[in-house]
Amino acid sequence: MGRFRKLLKRIFFLPALPTVLIALFGYAFVLLAFRLNITQPVIRRLAYLCSAYALTLTVTGFPHFIACGGRLKRFLYQHPLMEKFRGTPFGARYCQDIRFRSDVSLYIGLFFNLVYVGIKLFSGIYFQSLWFIALAVYYFVLAMMKMLLLRPGKRAVEAAPLEQELRRYRACGIMLLLMNQALVVIVVLIVRQNKGFDYPGLLIYFMALYSFYYAISACVKAVKYRKHGSPVMSAAKAITLVAAMVSILSLTTAMLARFDAAGVEYRQLMTSLVGSAVCLIVIGMAIYMIVRSTKQLKQPAIAPAETE
Repeated sequence: MGRFRKLLKRIFFLPALPTVLIALFGYAFVLLAFRLNITQPVIRRLAYLCSAYALTLTVTGFPHFIACGGRLKRFLYQHPLMEKFRGTPFGARYCQDIRFRSDVSLYIGLFFNLVYVGIKLFSGIYFQSLWFIALAVYYFVLAMMKMLLLRPGKRAVEAAPLEQELRRYRACGIMLLLMNQALVVIVVLIVRQNKGFDYPGLLIYFMALYSFYYAISACVKAVKYRKHGSPVMSAAKAITLVAAMVSILSLTTAMLARFDAAGVEYRQLMTSLVGSAVCLIVIGMAIYMIVRSTKQLKQPAIAPAETE
């Protein structure tokens, strides 16, 4: 048993440099095989094995990537330009105030979300794709939810700081629950009509890279910012996580439409399974946000109306 574990470790748990090189080679081989439309069964199966091994190395090598990210972060933090930045009033507040940093990241994220919505909308009009337009509308509503976190309503402004955040946190949960109905309709239409998102040319490979990076980054940030205890920060990361899952769903339909040769039934089955999983996760997140915020708002220390 000990020898078997050592063998598995030598195969799947490699040092940082071999992990990166082998994973990149595996992904490149798969992309090249599909790009050249190679039909030989042996090469096709080898491509699938390479992609599976590359994905496994990406998962097992994730601690290496985190460690490299930590070293890069420390290097940048100690850079002379960062020292000058921390010497400014804005830089000092940004580095020391986690809530202020969260607000800045919300504004930056809102900007890029709107840019992404514009790209999707333009692609939908240019390629005459209803699904691109539907996805653009969905991401636009998610961007408006981030705007809600940045600009609370009149009732929230008059409340205590924590109560403000809890009310916005609950409002985001309610909106996610309502928006999920639209997502269910989109999934049903994709399955019934056997249609989906289509990324022409090499765009599908760039979208695959972006979607995986977006999903991993959203999961890491959702766990990282949960410990700070800010409902607004948790809501912002939940919105980002939902956007990442929808991006994975659209990528799944595009990959099945481009590369799948198993037939319509298999494509519909896989789309329905991935779509159902995304919808159920969103429902669970929304209900958790609503229930958690409602319970905390009813506590006497948070809801002033109950303490009088």
